[in-house]
Amino acid sequence: DMTQTIRVSSRTLNDLALITTGAFDPVQHFMTFDEARSIVEQLELPTGEVWPIPILLRTDDLPSDTDLTLVHGDAIVGSLRLTEGFRIPLREWAKKIYGTDDEKHPGVAAFYEAGPCAIAGEVEWHGRPASVAAAKTPPFRAVANGIDWLTAGEARAEIERRGWKRVAGFQTRNPIHRAHEYVLRVALEVSDGLLVHPLVGETKADDIPAAVRVRCYDALLSNYFPPDRILFTPLPAWMRYAGPREAVLHAIIRRNYGCTHFIVGRDHAGVGNYYGPYDAQKLVAAVSSRIGIEPILFDEVFYCFRCGGVASGKTCGHGSDNRLSLSGTEVRRRLREGHALPEEFTRPEVAAVLAEALREEVVIA
Repeated sequence: DMTQTIRVSSRTLNDLALITTGAFDPVQHFMTFDEARSIVEQLELPTGEVWPIPILLRTDDLPSDTDLTLVHGDAIVGSLRLTEGFRIPLREWAKKIYGTDDEKHPGVAAFYEAGPCAIAGEVEWHGRPASVAAAKTPPFRAVANGIDWLTAGEARAEIERRGWKRVAGFQTRNPIHRAHEYVLRVALEVSDGLLVHPLVGETKADDIPAAVRVRCYDALLSNYFPPDRILFTPLPAWMRYAGPREAVLHAIIRRNYGCTHFIVGRDHAGVGNYYGPYDAQKLVAAVSSRIGIEPILFDEVFYCFRCGGVASGKTCGHGSDNRLSLSGTEVRRRLREGHALPEEFTRPEVAAVLAEALREEVVIA
């Protein structure tokens, strides 16, 4: 007999993959109302573990069956045994999760658009990709959005195989540039290895597409870094732009992936002017001992012409008129107008990937 079908978005599909492969431990199912409310109000699960953002399977209405088939596009991607369905107090929760209920905030807009209801229950995911661990070729593989990626367990096994004890995780949604590279090098100086873990789920429309960003990493890492000290894998997660709370979620995921330390940038996971520049760092630092991962906190990083190199507010003694700091918007404008990106901003190999993507009209904005 046919079970009821629920259509799921790419975001829900990302969450399903992360729930079922241990990236979200201790969370192992889509959340109930009580779990979600506890997180929104107390920043923790009813069982007491820190958890910052409800992981919800959103629907337009509540299903009548308990055995549900989850469908994305034309594929069956999983199943859910329904234990509970509820309506979400959207505005009230948005304000607490995102710090605002303004629909101009891309995370809030997505929260409102995803459907007024949520369903909870045990889930199965039918889509484990072919294991990357089986391919022992070096850590860089061509990946597109059909993505090969390491699960939390596979990453931990690889970290153990390499004998790394102190491992720093790095999260980004932007194309890699010299400021990121500086952060990676500084972290690498004091770690055995780095998990470079770019997020490749859905981001806002003007962010550069995942496949292009992954090619940028490949260009940088294979030309400038020691391959045996980098573990590179994409993360199929979507960007919520929830600032401090999302920074905590990112830290928990990296703990599950075997990291002992997590790099938290200035305004981590922020958007617009919704969060103070250090709010995310403060929140991660406040809960770090409870979540079991130590933050490495970076100030804003830029190229300083007087220093003749990349520096940060902590290391550079010069004024802002000596600093080159290009916003993502400015980078996209330069690329669109066919201007070369300055070498002080990004490596030529990375600039070439971005320029080529633009010629192929991959980078739209």
